[in-house]
Amino acid sequence: MILGVVLALFVVAAVVAFVKAPTRRELPPSGQSPSVEVPPTGEMAAPGEAATDVAATATATPSPVIDLDQPPPSAGRLVRLRSRLSRSQSTLGRGLLTLLARDTIDEETWEEVEDTLLTADVGVSATQQIVEALRTQVKVLGARTPDQVRTMLRDQLLVAVGADGDRALHTAPHDGRPAVLLMVGVNGTGKTTTCGKLARALVGDGRTVLLGAADTFRAAAADQLATWGARVGADVVRGDEGADPASVAFEAVKSGVEQKVDTVLIDTAGRLHTKQGLMDELGKVKRVVERQAEVDEVLLVLDATTGQNGLIQARVFSEVVDVTGIVLTKLDGTAKGGIVIAVQRELGVPVKLIGLGEGPDDLAPFEPDAFVDALLGEPMEVAQ
Repeated sequence: MILGVVLALFVVAAVVAFVKAPTRRELPPSGQSPSVEVPPTGEMAAPGEAATDVAATATATPSPVIDLDQPPPSAGRLVRLRSRLSRSQSTLGRGLLTLLARDTIDEETWEEVEDTLLTADVGVSATQQIVEALRTQVKVLGARTPDQVRTMLRDQLLVAVGADGDRALHTAPHDGRPAVLLMVGVNGTGKTTTCGKLARALVGDGRTVLLGAADTFRAAAADQLATWGARVGADVVRGDEGADPASVAFEAVKSGVEQKVDTVLIDTAGRLHTKQGLMDELGKVKRVVERQAEVDEVLLVLDATTGQNGLIQARVFSEVVDVTGIVLTKLDGTAKGGIVIAVQRELGVPVKLIGLGEGPDDLAPFEPDAFVDALLGEPMEVAQ
């Protein structure tokens, strides 16, 4: 009986407490995110007024100041970076100097000379011509001093490299339009990085540059190019991932014309030279760009360490887009200097730029005299 009365009182108390408890709406919020404050009059501000207030606040906030890089000029870079060619120097230059400095040069020595040249990726036909010319000079000279050997070898390497070829990079605006450079190559050659480094070099030479991120198959490529551009104050035109590369390239050149920049650099998607569909698309990019402005340079970026495979790539690309110049990257690593000779003979197109390291300013215009001197290890005056 008493137990029943106690239970009844407990139930009544619980019901009363529930009725008097505040509803969820009345509970104070446990946490709030920033929001627009309601005007004190209780009336909501008009949408236009709110937008104006927000815009005014955004304008008043100072933007962060970005310190732009001041790249050095490109002239003389190869002389400054000559030590990066030490691998090629020991394989090609010093190897040949040692052989040709022997008191007696017999057939076995000449075979070693040939092997040295072939191992350095010079190529069969170039090797035969170099050896034949050296044989003739050795017969004429007879006894040879070290200086004579060096001069003789230097002359023949310069002939093989092509000291008299036109290696000018056409980056100046003309006819009221910017110069347009198209970067092509397979994946993994350092094409996007080369595009960024070239933009730096051009800015260092006083050019205004716009970058076109037409590698729309790889989002990281556009981001990478944007980073390079931001460092030197170059605008970047990019599209959504998977967008038509030709349309991005077209818009880049169009923007370059409107902004009156000196040079437009267009980075294209890396593609396998064995995939005909992808190669045809590359041709389409070039044709579409030419509706806006002439393409002044098509630079094929090759990994110097790939040897003969790089020559195959070069041949296929040149058939599709009429390559005007070669960029050899990674020439500071395990690459051998002879690839410079071989790729030029394969295409009849000059090497215009070489990559000699991973630093932002390690892309250098190719200078035959400085290159051969670096191979032979001759002391050179460093350009200031």
